[in-house]
Amino acid sequence: MTLHLYNSLGRTKSKFVPLNSSDVKVYVCGPTVYSDIHIGNARPIIVFDVLFRLLRYFFPHVTYVRNITDVDDKILARAKELGEPIDVLTARTVHQFHQDIGQLGALEPDFEPRATQHISQMVQMIMQLVDRGFAYVAEQHVLFHVPSAPDYGLLSGRSRDEMIAGARVEPAP
Repeated sequence: MTLHLYNSLGRTKSKFVPLNSSDVKVYVCGPTVYSDIHIGNARPIIVFDVLFRLLRYFFPHVTYVRNITDVDDKILARAKELGEPIDVLTARTVHQFHQDIGQLGALEPDFEPRATQHISQMVQMIMQLVDRGFAYVAEQHVLFHVPSAPDYGLLSGRSRDEMIAGARVEPAP
């Protein structure tokens, strides 16, 4: 029996062929922890939990990683609104997140890195993107330089011109 998944780029079902069938790796974007989860946060947890379980059925070893974004503009704003330190807000929210998804019966990932544990690596990567012309600094923000990626928008099925026309005019505050 073979596993077929929907290929968003090709817009077809394709046979899943992992890079390494003896250790399939799955990385899932986890929550930004500034508030309790809602149905929109729970959906990907359930979807990827099902995928993780399915992959474990087909392959001998699956490494499942789900990150936690514990530093972000929304987190900073929420901590300020509540008048509490960011680490207190994020610790409480992460704890509640784990309780909530536990109630949903989702399996725990093998690794759950937090953004704050990797700030120096992020800064290095951002500097490399700027140095190589893939990003630029404007009004104290680092923005992606769209012309640097000729295939930008390919996955969404929208042209670059359509996406630029719908882009935010003002940079984030």
